[in-house]
Amino acid sequence: MFWRGVWGYLPANIVQGLVGFLTLVLFTRLLSPDDFGRYAVAFAVFSLTHVAVFTWIEAAMARFWAAESQGPSLADHFAGLYQATFALTLIFLPVMGLALWLWPMDMEFRIAVAVGVAGVPIRCFARLVQERYRASGEVTKSARLDMLTSIGSLGFGVLFALLGAGAASPLLGLALAPLVLLPFVLPAELKFARGGRADPQRLLSYARYGYPIAVSLMLTLVLSSTDRILLAVFLDEAATGAYHAAYSLANRTLDVLFIWLGAAGGPALVMALERHGLSGLKEAAREQASTFLLIGIPAAVGLALVARPMAEFMIGEDLRGAAAAITPWIAFAALMSGLSSYYFGQAFTLGKRTSLLFVTMAIPALANVLLNLILIPAYGVMGAAWATAASLALGLTSVIVIGRRVVALPIPVDSLIRIAVASVAMAAVVMALPSPGGFVELMLDAGVGAVVYGLVAITLNAADVRDVLVERYRRLRARGAPA
Repeated sequence: MFWRGVWGYLPANIVQGLVGFLTLVLFTRLLSPDDFGRYAVAFAVFSLTHVAVFTWIEAAMARFWAAESQGPSLADHFAGLYQATFALTLIFLPVMGLALWLWPMDMEFRIAVAVGVAGVPIRCFARLVQERYRASGEVTKSARLDMLTSIGSLGFGVLFALLGAGAASPLLGLALAPLVLLPFVLPAELKFARGGRADPQRLLSYARYGYPIAVSLMLTLVLSSTDRILLAVFLDEAATGAYHAAYSLANRTLDVLFIWLGAAGGPALVMALERHGLSGLKEAAREQASTFLLIGIPAAVGLALVARPMAEFMIGEDLRGAAAAITPWIAFAALMSGLSSYYFGQAFTLGKRTSLLFVTMAIPALANVLLNLILIPAYGVMGAAWATAASLALGLTSVIVIGRRVVALPIPVDSLIRIAVASVAMAAVVMALPSPGGFVELMLDAGVGAVVYGLVAITLNAADVRDVLVERYRRLRARGAPA
């Protein structure tokens, strides 16, 4: 199931990566530095409110579908989750509207935040559909929905930016794209709820499972949002925009990779545990961990190596200097975050001990706030980058240590050593290349680096990559052979 998902979600994640890059290229040019800073803070509010109110429902859909699909209570499962979403929407929108009316802020910022808040329930309904697709192994449907949402969000956002909507433009895209798609996918999902009823005890059990995940994600967002908020307080909106551009450039690249692997990996681990017990889980987890390291480590190293030419090519002139300087630190932080969220953090969901997620995330979140308060006044955006990298490294350590008390997910040391050797070889070659700057240097470094890393990794059979490729080639040959 894991590798079927990996190959099936590949097109969607290529699209996500391209959209993420285009978002930076276009919006750092279409929006002023101040508007880009307003958008950064409004996006943080959008993300925090989504997680705080709705994410526990999405987590319950993802974790319990495999068990419920085997029994007679599937309709109750769907009825409870969708009725809870509708009820929360009716409460959420008026409460947030009142808060925005009372919160003193300039009108452009108020509009951007209001647009983001309005889009939160819409994206929740779309996420529920997508989580069900993923849990049931409907890779094609999940990938298609993801691609259409990503492309639509960018398209609508650019359109509104050209029309002069300012900081609200990207958030309008994030709301309108899933809204357009919901009539085509939601009715079929609601049919699963026919004849079901929302059992309060079932919903309470889902909340006990899912809300600690939501709280941990809120703390994750604190990790990724505190720096921007404090930069706006201590410096200005332009500095916030510069930092957000760099953070998005590095973090989004790694995040797309981990979301890709996690979309296939999470459901596969749940299915392995439900169907084959702990022995099946350990086997599936070791394969996944090796794959995460095989792709994540060279991606982080590569981002650090191409930080300057990538910023020159992709980010507006007013923001690129700071972006190039902090990208290596954010790349390291994104690697730590991805391994924590999409692999080691699975121990708590698999063991249904999600309450411990709060502990593992509270440690780096608190450290992040304290470090930002100390480092931003003294070092500006670089201080924010150092604080993020240090706190996320601490977070990964806490997840590994505490998670092993719930489910001891394996750490493939042999694969890690071979991947490290291949990454060092890549870095050595790339650092010896000429530096013409801009797009030419970016393509040269990325192309040569990828080839060197690939050749060394295949030669060493890091994470069994050579075996996987040979098996994949054999299957493709068999499929294309005449009957």
